[in-house]
Amino acid sequence: MNTDTPVQRRSKPLYKVVEDHIRALIDKDVLIPGDLIPSEPQLAKQLSVSQGTAKKAIDNLVWERRLFRHQGKGTYVSNIDFNNSLFRFTTYGDARGQQARIHKETTAREIEVGSVSICEKLQVPTNTPLLYIERVGYVDDEPVMVEYSRWRSELLPGLENEAVHIPDLLYALIVEKYNVPVVRAKETLTAGAASSKTAKTLQISPGTPVLVLNRTTYTTENRIIEVRTSKGRADRFSYNTEIR
Repeated sequence: MNTDTPVQRRSKPLYKVVEDHIRALIDKDVLIPGDLIPSEPQLAKQLSVSQGTAKKAIDNLVWERRLFRHQGKGTYVSNIDFNNSLFRFTTYGDARGQQARIHKETTAREIEVGSVSICEKLQVPTNTPLLYIERVGYVDDEPVMVEYSRWRSELLPGLENEAVHIPDLLYALIVEKYNVPVVRAKETLTAGAASSKTAKTLQISPGTPVLVLNRTTYTTENRIIEVRTSKGRADRFSYNTEIR
């Protein structure tokens, strides 16, 4: 998604120019709730301003609740109903275990007939039509992870249409657009070897060690809505969790 649009400067403070630029992207639905906005250095370069100016603009929009800053992960498009709880389900980091700004792009989506094992996990009849979504996560334009997820398609009508933009924080769209609460998830972390498909996506050799995170996501009434397998480069990707 290209957010590098020209900005017409007027006789106003430069931070206001940056604010107007971000607001325009949101108002035109170029960026929607859950999208990761360009970083401060990226905005500064795009708009020929200082990083301090970009930071001031972002700070103002965070205060207005147009944006939500998540420390270590980046700043996301928000609105008055957006809240920090959704970030409980985004637990990735860099190879050192530090939180990282991971930008995600949807590389495939379609309605497919569910396999026996996937339908069993989703607690639906075998051969039920499911929504398949594949997304790739990037750090500094380098692919570090790939997600393969299956959803109960009847809860997300039309999301298989490529005209529907999927933001970086997918769960924000699930909550905002489809009114499906995301209340909890179960995860299992293992190690594995990259298949030919995963290796090609992550630009590594087949058989290279990868981290494998299997997730089951629930909505209200203990209903399973998603099963997902994420695979990350062991040299660039980590899984973070906090026990309280």
